[in-house]
Amino acid sequence: MKAIQRIHHSSAMHWVGNGFPVRSVFDYNGLGRELSPFLLLDYAAPHPFPPGKEKRGVGAHPHKGFETVTVAYQGELEHRDSSGGGGKIGPGDVQWMTAGKGIVHEEFHSQDFTRNGGNLQMVQLWVNLRAKDKSAPPRYQTLLQKDIPTVPFADDAGSLRIIAGQYGVQPGAAQTYSPINLWDISLHAHKTITLPLPEGHTSAFLVLKGLVTVNDEGDARDGELVIFKRDGDSITIHAQSNTQLLLMDGEPLNEPIVGHGPFVMNTRAEIDQAFEEFEKGHMGSLEDE
Repeated sequence: MKAIQRIHHSSAMHWVGNGFPVRSVFDYNGLGRELSPFLLLDYAAPHPFPPGKEKRGVGAHPHKGFETVTVAYQGELEHRDSSGGGGKIGPGDVQWMTAGKGIVHEEFHSQDFTRNGGNLQMVQLWVNLRAKDKSAPPRYQTLLQKDIPTVPFADDAGSLRIIAGQYGVQPGAAQTYSPINLWDISLHAHKTITLPLPEGHTSAFLVLKGLVTVNDEGDARDGELVIFKRDGDSITIHAQSNTQLLLMDGEPLNEPIVGHGPFVMNTRAEIDQAFEEFEKGHMGSLEDE
């Protein structure tokens, strides 16, 4: 069994643009250096937005060297990028954007959500790319709720959605560059599950709702990240209340991490080159709508 390494508390809420009130769970200058291949995790806990007309979100900005994964639980987001990718995601949907050799994108609340208002809840995870894949062509995947496989647990304990990777013999929805499991887990109160996880992988989960006891070692609640040691091949979770978790598990890349702002590479020289490429327009641009 993978023992708990630590239970980490998220930061206080801050705004990203004018549309995303998030808690920084970890980033590449801190825990992200220990949690390879995962670089950054932001969590926007449920937040009410009134009906309005103002465009809310984050305007055009670049990325290079990794992938962004946005999981929507409440509300709607619209995405556009310089590779021609884009789409709208709502509750249960996921967007998986590979920045690769460089991309410019924007993320805003959808027009309908802006006009009608409502609660927004989402997670954004940054997944690192191996050095050989940091020059990959940009790619965008819209993973709609209906296309994400769901596996029920025994004894009516809940269910697991396979966003990426595999659970048992069932593969997930996303295409990934390295071995990654990303599972969206719902547990019913007073139920217990044991999850198989690969020996040697980085494994952690974020509690989105509820209270759980893990391996009979410790409790975790909303906004807390449970990080496991890499030795072992399973974890046990007991739900003390109805619970939702996002579990991330991946093979460590064991490569240098040098990040600055929207770019994550392997050397400082590559970061300087990324800024130069962006300034010269080599990552593309977005036409005004």
